[in-house]
Amino acid sequence: MEYSLYDFRGASLNIQIAIIFIFIAVACTVLAYLSILTGRYRAYRREKKLASLHPVIDDLLMEHILLNDELASNVPADQVILPVEVFRLPVFEKRWAREALIARLIEYRNNVRGSMGEQLRNLYIQLELDKDSLRKMKSRKWDKKVQALAELSNMNMSIADVTILPLTNSRNRELRAAARHAYIKLSKNEPFKFFDVVTEPLLMWDQVELFKIISTTEHIAIPNFAQWITYSSNKSIVAFCLKLVVHYNQISAVPAVVRLLDTKDHYLRADAINCLGKLKIEDVEEKLLHMYNSQPLNCRLEILKAIGRINSGKNVDFLRQEFLHATDFDVRKHAAKSLIKNQWAAKGLIQELIDTATAENKLILKHSMNPLIKF
Repeated sequence: MEYSLYDFRGASLNIQIAIIFIFIAVACTVLAYLSILTGRYRAYRREKKLASLHPVIDDLLMEHILLNDELASNVPADQVILPVEVFRLPVFEKRWAREALIARLIEYRNNVRGSMGEQLRNLYIQLELDKDSLRKMKSRKWDKKVQALAELSNMNMSIADVTILPLTNSRNRELRAAARHAYIKLSKNEPFKFFDVVTEPLLMWDQVELFKIISTTEHIAIPNFAQWITYSSNKSIVAFCLKLVVHYNQISAVPAVVRLLDTKDHYLRADAINCLGKLKIEDVEEKLLHMYNSQPLNCRLEILKAIGRINSGKNVDFLRQEFLHATDFDVRKHAAKSLIKNQWAAKGLIQELIDTATAENKLILKHSMNPLIKF
């Protein structure tokens, strides 16, 4: 059946609108399929090219770098003249091939240590691949900047503070996290300087990644974290610094942590109590006991745990009272765990409680006595 332009013009307005929407929908569907097919074709071509290029890169690296006996000397890596001419193949004049070479160098460097890792870094510099990475840093696309930060940090290349510090406050979460990780890893003098300027909160995953980088980076300058505990207005920075104080056993930061017990934020207060307990600061035990009844549940639980960790044996009667008379299950559970930790001072109290406790409390005690339970 033929449908002419005259029929369209003669149709009612509703039919005309419906026909227009049908044509638009069909056109958009065709364009979407074409876009998907084009993307898949490009990805296929790229994978095919990489499949043929990777063996070439691997052979060059194995023959001229990794298995080169001349490089296994005591000469400093930055003074070694590498056979870079063999890497100046026509294919490496193309951007995609240079990116593949950078990725391969990073992969090899992550799997070797010592002088060989430094030789791979030296090759990265002598081939001027660092300029490619720095060029990506100037891109307006956030994913290019993230890629550049990953490349530069993996190759241990310095980045100017004026370039990287603004990125630690980026609105883009991934770029913000990458910049913070790179700054800590690359900054030689003040790796925690971005703590002073950061305004966005450190998410839990960010804290895990930062902690991993801080604890595994060699020769990192560790400051006194009390300065941020005292002056930072970013609560997530304060909470993270409390974890670092525990990890590095910074007893010098204890006065700042004790002052945090008076904060109005009960989450930070709980973190401070947790920190003092893990540091086993016995002098603060009486203060914790004095403030116990006025605290919300999360702080009371941390106080109970802190008394168990400090393990002074002074507050066995208090723990017994909480275990026997508290209505909250978590309170009784942590009171029981702390009693077990302080049982050296209880003199038969644990067995007495087992003999006289209710069925539920008896289960809590026996559970707490399990040596596999981490406290």
